[in-house]
Amino acid sequence: MTKALFLAHTAAPSGAELATLRLLSALRELGRAEVTAIFTEDGPMVERMRARGIETRVQRSGFDSRAMTIGSGPLRLLAGFLALLRLGWAIGATAKRLHAEVLVAESSKALVMGAVAARRAGIPLVWQVHDRIAVDYFGRVPTLVLQALGRLVAHGYIANSKTTLATLRTGRRPAIVAYPGVELHADAAAHRADQRVPEETVVAVVGRLSPWKGQDVLLRATAATAVRPHRIFLIGGTFFDEEPYRAELEQLARDLALPVTFTGHVEDPNPHLHDADILVHCSVLPEPFGQVVVEGMHAGCAVIATGPGGPAEIVEHGVSGLLVRGGDEKQLTAALDTLIADRALRTRVSAAGRVRAEHFDIGASAHTVADFLDTLTRRTGAAGHPNPTERTPPVERTPPVERNPHV
Repeated sequence: MTKALFLAHTAAPSGAELATLRLLSALRELGRAEVTAIFTEDGPMVERMRARGIETRVQRSGFDSRAMTIGSGPLRLLAGFLALLRLGWAIGATAKRLHAEVLVAESSKALVMGAVAARRAGIPLVWQVHDRIAVDYFGRVPTLVLQALGRLVAHGYIANSKTTLATLRTGRRPAIVAYPGVELHADAAAHRADQRVPEETVVAVVGRLSPWKGQDVLLRATAATAVRPHRIFLIGGTFFDEEPYRAELEQLARDLALPVTFTGHVEDPNPHLHDADILVHCSVLPEPFGQVVVEGMHAGCAVIATGPGGPAEIVEHGVSGLLVRGGDEKQLTAALDTLIADRALRTRVSAAGRVRAEHFDIGASAHTVADFLDTLTRRTGAAGHPNPTERTPPVERTPPVERNPHV
């Protein structure tokens, strides 16, 4: 059983960190790996990890993760980079004390720290990539730097979708796709009420309030529907200095006279999902995966999602949901009109969605990751050098889904 150290630069409860929590919980329950989580700051994720019995450590430092955000100036980026290197050296000592056999970096910042830590500990480094490493998200120079850094220091890659994997330059390094599986509960359908009549339809959007998540597109698209929903829930808080966007959305909702409820951050969105008729995923940039799409399907919502990107790997267009092009208000309005007007269609789509969601159980992803880590540690020596006699693990494949030609 492989002893794996998972490194995260933030303890905030965002999508990547919650996906890591589910993965480590499943690995521990399956007995497929001995896992330890290490954070470079204290925060909610530390408490959540420990509440699930996962060994969790905090490597305290004066590093401010915001020092290396997109758009930071060169001096601030340099200072942040040097801080990451120093912190990585300390984490390497911790990895040695824990006798870790592999280090898994959970972000681009963790990759920088992990490169130093893995080198000091003499163990292989895996980059678990939760974001598309692409120009439209990071910008041209950071994208090239991250792609090159991955090629230079990572011994293997775990991508959260085929969409994400396609943005990496893995070369001959082993790489797999392991979807950020969700925790599926057998009694989820018991909490689901029947789909409502058109005039009483409830629409939900789950995700942090951020311009690239497209909540403004959803509001404008909804204002143009033939039958407006009875209620729209925007479920999610603001992070990373995005509070002004929420104020813009509140003003837009007032201007359009839409019945919008802003819930702020919620620990568990499932009660809202069980009450909603339609879940809309409306990102304007390609989503790396789209965990909330699976969660909405499993909760029995009729789902509308945007592509291209990870959601197109989840949704079977016209069967388990509808796909529209990201940022296209007219397509989104048409999809909303289709589902709002047809209660029977919503019922059929939601039923198919529940079945499709079963393909993304966290247990399957945990087996995939455990196999990959076991193989990688066998392929590498004490200093993380590949053994050429071992074969590279194949990329995981999933059943094809029907694509929307408009995406």
